[in-house]
This record gives sequence, C-alpha cells and structure tokens, in this order.
Amino acid sequence: MPDRHSEVDLQKLDQLRQSHLGRLLLRTYRAFSSGAVEKLEQRGYTGISLTSTTLLMNIDAKGSQLTRLSEKIGISRQAVTNLVHQLESKNYLHTSPDPADRRAMVVTLTPKGWQLINDIVEVKAEIEGEFCTIIGNDQMQNLKESLTKLLQNVDNH
Repeated sequence: MPDRHSEVDLQKLDQLRQSHLGRLLLRTYRAFSSGAVEKLEQRGYTGISLTSTTLLMNIDAKGSQLTRLSEKIGISRQAVTNLVHQLESKNYLHTSPDPADRRAMVVTLTPKGWQLINDIVEVKAEIEGEFCTIIGNDQMQNLKESLTKLLQNVDNH
C-alpha cells in the first residue's frame, strides 16, 4: 500500500493551516486576551485570567444569578461557582441569596470590582488602539463591521 503522506505537500498543507480563518481569529483573540491580562497585571491585578474578565464583564449592574452567568459565558455552573469564589476572596464580588428565589445566588460587583471593570474597559481600548496602529483605523472599522455581519448571519442560522 502506498504511503499517502508522500502525496501530500506538507509545506503547502502547513501554509493552508496557518492561514485558515478560524486559526487566524483564534490567534488574534489569544493575542488580544494575553495582552489584556498582561496590562492588568501591570496595573497591579494579580490572578486575573481571561475567564475572570469574561465573567466580570457579564455581571449585570444590579447583579446576576450564577446560573445565568454560566449560560452567558458558556462554562459549567460549577466552574462559574469556583471562579466567583476566587474573585469574592479577592473582594471583587459579593454573593448573596436571590430575594426572588432563595435557592439561587446573586453575584454583584464590589467597589473594587467596579474599579477592575473600568480598568478592563481601558485596557481593551488600549489594545484595540494598538491593533488600529498596526492595520489602520479604516481597516479596523471594516474588520469590525465584517465580523459583525458574519456573526449576525451565522447566529440567524
């Protein structure tokens, strides 16, 4: 039986893999995210992960139930609970029973948590500005519009 790998141009295959839209989007997302975590660390925040920032940014102004947070960010309720406890131990969050449903817990931001939210927003704007410097404002605007259009159409299917 012939070796099928000998028929494949490995260099061309690698080029195709590296230029695949999904991979480019993932690598860009990772660069954006690691840059955000690094900038937060420079501002004195330790132990704040990308998942932490995602959770924090999805807490409603008046608080959110753990179950709702789990649904919004797409991780298990157990993982959200663990993350909430970590952030609560650092005084970024407060948990309390939901007055409407005593079985549910509501997560709210503390003043320190609100400060972190403000810093997250600033850091993400800084990184976006750095990306604009690389590709230009017009291309950044086109990229955002194109991705928004793609997502609207993908979400409707």
